[in-house]
Amino acid sequence: MANPQPLAALPFDAALRRRRHARAAPGFAAVDFLHQLMVEELRERVALVARNFTSVLDLGGPVPTWPGAVAASLSPVTGTAVVADEAALPFADASFDLVVSAGALTTVNDLPGALAGIRRVLQPDGLFVASFVGGMSLVELRACLLEAEAAISGGAGSHTAPMVEASAAAGLLGRAGFAMPVADVERLQLRYASLFGLLDDLTAMGARSVLAERRPLRRDVLMEAARRFAAMADGGKTAVTVEIIHVAGWAPGPGQPTPKAPGSATTSLAAALTRRV
Repeated sequence: MANPQPLAALPFDAALRRRRHARAAPGFAAVDFLHQLMVEELRERVALVARNFTSVLDLGGPVPTWPGAVAASLSPVTGTAVVADEAALPFADASFDLVVSAGALTTVNDLPGALAGIRRVLQPDGLFVASFVGGMSLVELRACLLEAEAAISGGAGSHTAPMVEASAAAGLLGRAGFAMPVADVERLQLRYASLFGLLDDLTAMGARSVLAERRPLRRDVLMEAARRFAAMADGGKTAVTVEIIHVAGWAPGPGQPTPKAPGSATTSLAAALTRRV
């Protein structure tokens, strides 16, 4: 049997993630605009499928979002029926005909393993749809922090989390055993008057860095980063990029089309869903 991955090799501190989500949950509704965008997009995609899904797993983020679903979360938050380990979902094989996830996969330690677990709990010809934050998010914040730390201390550490690149998303689903995996990308521009307003929102969302190997952000570095952030402003506010990746895949089932060669797909996510009608 293979040895478990050493703790030091894991990119994210799962215990810290749970604590931050738990602290954010009571006031999350005030800053849930990105989460709600994901949820609304997933509902629209599922509505394209002419099927009455009867056993749904909501693998949620900070709050449950899918009415009538079994709610599971990677963090112990209010209203969640099951607290789940991303690497070992506590459900029998083929338990659900639909799994939805809004934001929960952004900071999992073993995304391929989590996807394989989702595939396991899906019934044949079951559908998985998810949205999560992608690798082009917060590039402006990253640049300001790196440049500020390099200027003040002569070196730079990582203060923001690594994220999945859009180009890799569909391939990860395919390697986890999903049929007809597809991904769409949506990029948003948010505008902030200061770096501190952005950091306040990230804190309220439970979305500050949960890197396992992290070091405190020095105050002088933070103030220099804030100065650089302000210097990027246009009309008094600085644009901040947020990339949302939407993915879908089907558990293999009878009568499905033969998958194309990897990298050959040109179909949009919506088209792939309507094709299953």
